Amino acid sequence: MRPLFHPSLSEITVQGILYAFSDPVRVQIYLQLMNADCSLNCSTFTNVGTNSLAKSTLSLHFKILREAGLIRSERKGVELKNHTRCNELKDKFGPLITAIIDAYKEELAAAS
Repeated sequence: MRPLFHPSLSEITVQGILYAFSDPVRVQIYLQLMNADCSLNCSTFTNVGTNSLAKSTLSLHFKILREAGLIRSERKGVELKNHTRCNELKDKFGPLITAIIDAYKEELAAAS
Protein backbone atom coordinates (compact mmCIF):
# COMPACT_ATOMS: atom_id res chain seq x y z
CA MET A 1 0.00 0.00 0.00
CA ARG A 2 1.11 3.49 -0.76
CA PRO A 3 1.88 5.64 2.25
CA LEU A 4 -0.53 8.48 2.95
CA PHE A 5 0.70 12.02 2.30
CA HIS A 6 0.61 14.36 5.28
CA PRO A 7 2.27 17.73 4.70
CA SER A 8 4.64 19.02 7.31
CA LEU A 9 3.55 22.11 9.19
CA SER A 10 5.82 24.28 7.04
CA GLU A 11 4.14 22.97 3.86
CA ILE A 12 0.59 23.81 4.96
CA THR A 13 -0.72 26.97 3.28
CA VAL A 14 -3.65 29.30 3.78
CA GLN A 15 -4.64 28.64 0.16
CA GLY A 16 -4.79 24.88 0.82
CA ILE A 17 -6.91 25.37 3.92
CA LEU A 18 -9.31 27.70 2.13
CA TYR A 19 -9.62 25.27 -0.78
CA ALA A 20 -10.35 22.37 1.58
CA PHE A 21 -13.02 24.42 3.36
CA SER A 22 -14.59 25.59 0.09
CA ASP A 23 -16.90 22.56 0.11
CA PRO A 24 -19.58 22.49 2.84
CA VAL A 25 -19.35 18.69 3.09
CA ARG A 26 -15.65 18.91 3.97
CA VAL A 27 -16.40 21.56 6.60
CA GLN A 28 -19.04 19.28 8.12
CA ILE A 29 -16.60 16.36 8.13
CA TYR A 30 -13.96 18.54 9.81
CA LEU A 31 -16.49 19.76 12.41
CA GLN A 32 -17.47 16.19 13.29
CA LEU A 33 -13.83 15.18 13.61
CA MET A 34 -13.11 18.26 15.70
CA ASN A 35 -15.93 17.42 18.11
CA ALA A 36 -15.12 13.69 18.34
CA ASP A 37 -13.49 12.21 21.42
CA CYS A 38 -11.44 9.80 19.32
CA SER A 39 -10.32 9.10 15.77
CA LEU A 40 -13.13 8.23 13.37
CA ASN A 41 -13.13 6.03 10.29
CA CYS A 42 -14.45 7.18 6.92
CA SER A 43 -17.59 5.04 7.05
CA THR A 44 -18.81 7.21 9.95
CA PHE A 45 -19.45 9.92 7.37
CA THR A 46 -21.55 8.09 4.76
CA ASN A 47 -24.40 10.45 5.68
CA VAL A 48 -23.19 14.02 6.11
CA GLY A 49 -26.05 16.39 6.77
CA THR A 50 -28.90 15.30 4.53
CA ASN A 51 -26.57 13.90 1.87
CA SER A 52 -25.73 10.25 1.39
CA LEU A 53 -22.19 10.05 0.01
CA ALA A 54 -20.54 7.34 -2.08
CA LYS A 55 -17.32 5.85 -0.71
CA SER A 56 -15.34 7.28 -3.64
CA THR A 57 -16.68 10.77 -2.90
CA LEU A 58 -15.80 10.41 0.77
CA SER A 59 -12.30 9.23 -0.12
CA LEU A 60 -11.78 12.34 -2.23
CA HIS A 61 -13.01 14.63 0.56
CA PHE A 62 -10.69 12.99 3.08
CA LYS A 63 -7.77 13.18 0.65
CA ILE A 64 -8.31 16.92 0.17
CA LEU A 65 -8.56 17.53 3.92
CA ARG A 66 -5.45 15.39 4.52
CA GLU A 67 -3.37 17.01 1.77
CA ALA A 68 -4.38 20.47 3.00
CA GLY A 69 -2.92 19.45 6.37
CA LEU A 70 -6.17 19.70 8.29
CA ILE A 71 -6.43 16.03 9.30
CA ARG A 72 -4.17 13.09 9.92
CA SER A 73 -5.18 9.61 8.77
CA GLU A 74 -3.71 6.38 10.10
CA ARG A 75 -4.24 2.90 8.73
CA LYS A 76 -5.67 0.41 11.21
CA GLY A 77 -6.11 -2.83 9.29
CA VAL A 78 -8.40 -2.08 6.38
CA GLU A 79 -9.73 1.14 7.92
CA LEU A 80 -8.41 4.68 8.01
CA LYS A 81 -8.76 6.40 11.36
CA ASN A 82 -8.91 10.20 11.06
CA HIS A 83 -8.41 13.05 13.49
CA THR A 84 -7.80 16.78 13.19
CA ARG A 85 -4.45 18.50 13.51
CA CYS A 86 -5.95 21.40 15.52
CA ASN A 87 -3.16 21.65 18.08
CA GLU A 88 -0.43 21.71 15.43
CA LEU A 89 -2.27 24.24 13.28
CA LYS A 90 -3.13 26.58 16.16
CA ASP A 91 0.48 27.69 16.55
CA LYS A 92 0.94 28.54 12.86
CA PHE A 93 -2.47 29.88 11.87
CA GLY A 94 -3.83 31.22 15.14
CA PRO A 95 -7.54 32.00 14.93
CA LEU A 96 -7.88 31.51 11.13
CA ILE A 97 -9.42 28.03 11.23
CA THR A 98 -11.65 28.88 14.18
CA ALA A 99 -12.88 32.01 12.36
CA ILE A 100 -13.74 29.99 9.24
CA ILE A 101 -15.58 27.35 11.28
CA ASP A 102 -17.48 30.01 13.25
CA ALA A 103 -18.51 31.79 10.03
CA TYR A 104 -19.72 28.49 8.61
CA LYS A 105 -21.78 27.80 11.75
CA GLU A 106 -23.34 31.29 11.49
CA GLU A 107 -24.29 30.63 7.85
CA LEU A 108 -25.90 27.32 8.83
CA ALA A 109 -27.84 28.96 11.65
CA ALA A 110 -29.05 31.76 9.36
CA ALA A 111 -30.17 29.26 6.71
CA SER A 112 -32.31 27.29 9.15
